[in-house]
Amino acid sequence: MSPLAQSDALATQDLLSRAHRAHCICHRNPDGDAIGSLLGIGFLLESAHPHLTVSYHCKDPVPETFHFLPGAFRVQGPPPVPRVDADERTHAEDVYIIVDCAESKLTEMDETHPQLFDGTFPIVCIDHHPMNPGFGTVNIILPDAASTCEIIVQLADALQWTMDSDIATCLLTGVYTDTGGLLHSNTTAQVYRTVARLLREGARRQEIVTAVFRTAKLSTLQLWGRVLEKIVITEEGGAISAVTEGDFRATGAAYSELTGAIDYVNAVPGMRFSLILSEKEGKVKGSLRTLRDDVDVSQMAGRLSGGGHKKAAGFAVAGKLKPEVRWKVIEAEEDQRDAVPKENGA
Repeated sequence: MSPLAQSDALATQDLLSRAHRAHCICHRNPDGDAIGSLLGIGFLLESAHPHLTVSYHCKDPVPETFHFLPGAFRVQGPPPVPRVDADERTHAEDVYIIVDCAESKLTEMDETHPQLFDGTFPIVCIDHHPMNPGFGTVNIILPDAASTCEIIVQLADALQWTMDSDIATCLLTGVYTDTGGLLHSNTTAQVYRTVARLLREGARRQEIVTAVFRTAKLSTLQLWGRVLEKIVITEEGGAISAVTEGDFRATGAAYSELTGAIDYVNAVPGMRFSLILSEKEGKVKGSLRTLRDDVDVSQMAGRLSGGGHKKAAGFAVAGKLKPEVRWKVIEAEEDQRDAVPKENGA
C-alpha cells in the first residue's frame, strides 16, 4: 500500500484543531468497512481531540451483523442541515469526515445536504476507491489499500493517535470484511502487517469472526437460498441472479442481509464475472464480482454510472426487475443426434 502523504495528515490535523464539531459520515447501505471506519475514526477523534463533539451518521441503519461493535447504536441518520451564514468563520466550527465513499452521492445526502459538498464546509475524505474524484477539502485516497480502515490505521500512526481495544476491533472489522476474511486477492503483505498491528492493540478477532462469518439469521439463509436458486449462466460467462422486493418480504430479510451472497454466486467454476440484481425503493442495484485478472467489473459498473474496484463493483439505476424466460426449440432429429446411444441388448 502507498504511504499516506504527511502533508495530508498535517492538513487533517489542522482542520480538526480549529473545529468544534466533527461529523463522521459513511455511505448508504453500509458494509463492514464503512461501519468499521466510521466508528474507528470517530473514536480516534474523541481520544485525540477531546475538545471536539463527535457524531456518527449514515443514511441507513447499522446492519444487525455489526451490532456487536462498540458504538454501533450511536450511529444516527443524516445530520441536521448545516446552517450557513455570512460569517465564514462559523463554517470552520464544523468539519465533516466522510469515509469509504467513492462519490459524494453514495452518502445519499448530496441532494438533502448540498452545502456539504459545495465547498462551504471543510471535508476530510478518507477512501480507497480508485474512482474517487477527491471531493474533500483534504483527500486521503489510497486506491491500492484493501480497505478504508487500513488507511485510518496509517493516519493514526502519522498523527501519533493512540488506539485501544475498541478502536482496533472496529478497524479490524473493516479489514476483515473487505478482504473476505483475508481470502480475497487484495490481501497483501501490508494487510497482514495491519492485522498484526491491530491484534497487538487488542482487536477482538474471534468476536469479529463469529459475528460476521459464522452467524447468520434464518431470514438471511432463506434469502440467500432464493439467490442461489435463481442463478443463470449467460453466454458471456456470467453467473447472474436477482432478488425482488417480494423476495425480501417473503423471507422477512432486511436489505442489508443480502451482503455476502455475491461471494457464493462468484464461486461458480469457470465464470468471468458474477452479478446479483436487487430491488430497493424504486431502484435496481447491482453487485459485481470477479476472480479473474483479465476482467474489470468496475468498467462494467461504470457503464451504468457505478464503479468500485477492478474485482468488486456496483451500480444503481432507477427501475424494477422483470423476469424473462427463454426457451429453445430442439427439432426431433437434433434431439436424437444428441441422445446417448444405447448398448446392444439394452
